[in-house]
Amino acid sequence: MARLKDRYLAEIAPALQKELEIKNVMETPKLEKVVISVGAGFAMKDTKLIQNIADTISTIAGQRATTVIAKKSVAGFKVREGMPVGVRVTLRGENMYNFVDKLISIALPRTKDFRGVKRNGFDGRGNFNFGLNEQLIFPEIEYDSIMQVHGMNITMVTTTESDTAAFALLEKVGMPFTKGSTNG
Repeated sequence: MARLKDRYLAEIAPALQKELEIKNVMETPKLEKVVISVGAGFAMKDTKLIQNIADTISTIAGQRATTVIAKKSVAGFKVREGMPVGVRVTLRGENMYNFVDKLISIALPRTKDFRGVKRNGFDGRGNFNFGLNEQLIFPEIEYDSIMQVHGMNITMVTTTESDTAAFALLEKVGMPFTKGSTNG
């Protein structure tokens, strides 16, 4: 079992139950899924670059990433229906816990001038979004194997509908938030 999942079951869930005064064990907030996505509009016409981005995200996630295809043509962006416009992967279960553990304990501390993740990424429904500027902070990425440095958006979906409960969960998991007040 993943290290973070063990810690969640042994320490975090009971502490959250006490802190949030939850009587039913099933109402305890937990991570449902993590979605990693890269908008690759800059690489629409370069299939090798899209494939390189997909391979990079697959390596980071430990699971095969899929290419997102445009559903409609948008003349203003020079996008045609059927063109690749991004890459994404959805993580659940063991892969999700392994990725979140690696993100919190290894990748985020390697970020240049890192002061914490901003707290304003909550969406009002208990989910948290934030972006990373480059994929090089992950240890499994070799600088020589990438064609272009790109960022990514990470969405953490929780089982709770409350931003305050989701914040408490992510804080207990170890997400390094910046100091200050929350918006939930």
